[in-house]
Amino acid sequence: MKRIHIRKPDIKGFFVKVRHLKKEDIKRHFKEKKERRQKILEERRNSKTAKMLQPVYKWMNRLSLPLHFLLACVINFLIELISRLSFFEAWDYMVGTPLVFLYNAFLIFATFSIVYLVRRRTFARILLSVFWLFLGICNGYLLTKRVTPFNAQDLKVLSDALELTNNYFNTFELAMISIGVVALVLWIVSMWRRGGQFTGKMHRIIALVGVVASFALCIVLTNVAVDRRVISNYFGNIAFAYEDYGFPYCFSASLFNTGINEPAGYSKEMMAQISNNGEITKSETGRSEDELPNIMFVQLESFFDPTEVEWLRFSEDPIPNLRKLFSEYSTGYFKVPSVGAGTANTEFEVLTGMSMRFFGPGEYPYKTYAKTKVLESAATALTSLGYGAEALHNNGGNFYSRAQVFNHMGFDHYTSKEFMNILQTTPKGWATDDILVPNIMESMDTTEGQDFVFTISVQGHGDYPTEPTLENPEIIVSGVEDEGKRNAWEYYVNEVHEMDKFVGELIEAVESRNEPTVLVFYGDHLPTMDLKAKDLKSKYLYNTNYVIWDNIGLKKQDGNIAAYQIMADVFERLDIHSGTVFNYHQERRQTKNYLADLELLQYDIMYGKQYVYEESGAPITEGHMVMGVKDAHITDLVSQSDGTYSVYGDNFTKQSKVYINGEKQTTKFLNNTRLDLRESELNDGDTVMVAQVGSSNTIFRTSKTYEYRDGKLTELPDDPNAVENGRQAFVSTEEEQEE
Repeated sequence: MKRIHIRKPDIKGFFVKVRHLKKEDIKRHFKEKKERRQKILEERRNSKTAKMLQPVYKWMNRLSLPLHFLLACVINFLIELISRLSFFEAWDYMVGTPLVFLYNAFLIFATFSIVYLVRRRTFARILLSVFWLFLGICNGYLLTKRVTPFNAQDLKVLSDALELTNNYFNTFELAMISIGVVALVLWIVSMWRRGGQFTGKMHRIIALVGVVASFALCIVLTNVAVDRRVISNYFGNIAFAYEDYGFPYCFSASLFNTGINEPAGYSKEMMAQISNNGEITKSETGRSEDELPNIMFVQLESFFDPTEVEWLRFSEDPIPNLRKLFSEYSTGYFKVPSVGAGTANTEFEVLTGMSMRFFGPGEYPYKTYAKTKVLESAATALTSLGYGAEALHNNGGNFYSRAQVFNHMGFDHYTSKEFMNILQTTPKGWATDDILVPNIMESMDTTEGQDFVFTISVQGHGDYPTEPTLENPEIIVSGVEDEGKRNAWEYYVNEVHEMDKFVGELIEAVESRNEPTVLVFYGDHLPTMDLKAKDLKSKYLYNTNYVIWDNIGLKKQDGNIAAYQIMADVFERLDIHSGTVFNYHQERRQTKNYLADLELLQYDIMYGKQYVYEESGAPITEGHMVMGVKDAHITDLVSQSDGTYSVYGDNFTKQSKVYINGEKQTTKFLNNTRLDLRESELNDGDTVMVAQVGSSNTIFRTSKTYEYRDGKLTELPDDPNAVENGRQAFVSTEEEQEE
């Protein structure tokens, strides 16, 4: 057997060569490398195989356009195969709707026109093919985790998605994704090095004209296809739209069709007619100040009544508290704008009264308009009547840009998980909802009068494990044959059961305050359980459930309602007429052109000239929100015997970080009164403070600043801009992260 000899590396000789290396040697090395490369390419061109294939290459160059279209058709089919996770469904789509299939193939084909601008045409074709297939793989994989397909708006929440990676992917999946990405990059680099170059004459001006013509033809074909109803530019259901109109078109539409396009008939005169000459901007109520109740909305993550599933069975009722509320208070189906995801869009509809149907497909206004511009909401409508406006969420303050959005919507405070001592989490790592109860009470204590409290829960969030996760589940689920699906349903139903307990605890806490209160519970969307309309009693995937509890004797009025209508409906029952869009719903809901005029109103407020505000002025011109409702306090700083330091005080959380001279220190949270510094040094004259820190080192709120001297802390004078500076630091940091 031939033995393999491994030569010992000459490390010493290597460093000797490097030490004596000259500039001329480096130039000669790269010159020789280039000459060797040219020689190899020349040998390939003159090889027997290359000469034999030259006529084939010649004909392929002449037929490159039809071959590009054929390649586009293949890629389009593969994308649909991956997205639909079924060869037969992809085949039915191609054969059943050939015009739609060919139109999508042409969109891909148009991008291939770019290859004529470069000599490395083979590499360019590979790169474009990989690009389209990568998008298709992203879509297919996301559809295994949720109902909503991959769209351009997902790129705007990429930073949020990265924060939740561990919630959606296990270690093995993350490892495989990482290996796959690295392998793909290495392969692309290899193709760039190995791929040949076009040796004929380049006609770049003609090629550029061709590229422009291809994309212009795409626009023309799109308009024709919409006019002929081959495709549609309105996605009432984005999941169904992707199935009907194909991934390339729908993804492109979500990329370029954003915001609200100017509706036909938009004018100053039309807006005067719709707004009744500005009357709908009024803010009034028929109730006295003492009669106005607290108004509380609680958005329950992924909640709906599990008994709505036709074939699901339970060992006991998973939602006894809510079931009792359903029987005694106003309830019904709650129509939401998304399925399986899109929490922020349900929030947007509830808080603004605006419908998502008029925005671009898959858009998140939280990441587009509301992130950078002020917008009237229920918070501005009620603060104009003297209410305090509080928002709470037991998840990160940066998630969906809520800290910026709630500031732009006119809230007074926003308490995110950075201000909560979260001790319990679900097996998937989400905070349990019981932590919200004491924090809601603290938020309500910030004002002496009435409060508007908007709360977003997180406990019911997916992904739901298909492996047994709960040791002794309270609710046993049956009716599902597949064991993995049964495990997922059992996990979800037990989380819903815990959410139901939270509902009972919150009502008990509210009742103990002896204040007139109206409390609305609703689900933001169905869970990601691959449900079909036929599985549900309502036969509609966009229905969750709502209930309106109160202690002021409101009459029970059951009925189905859309998310963008519920705030106006609650205001109507309380004789509150405030907020432009809410007043519009109250006055025009049962009239002709209700939705068409709503689109005009939304466009005027957000993207138009705001004719509706000409007489009254905009309800909000800048935000004033403060993160959290209480400061962290430092009472003492103790030097331990091992040379480390301990900071004592109160209102500390796991997101509390100590700053020395403005630099964040490695901080260990022990409890709400003690933080330990294991690696820090302190000298006389150093400044010390504690900050509540979110993702991307976002400083949400700071304690007072202290000077350290002779082992003691001395409080420094207040900086009147401390809170505002902290908020501006947050805005800057988050913007840099996303850009």
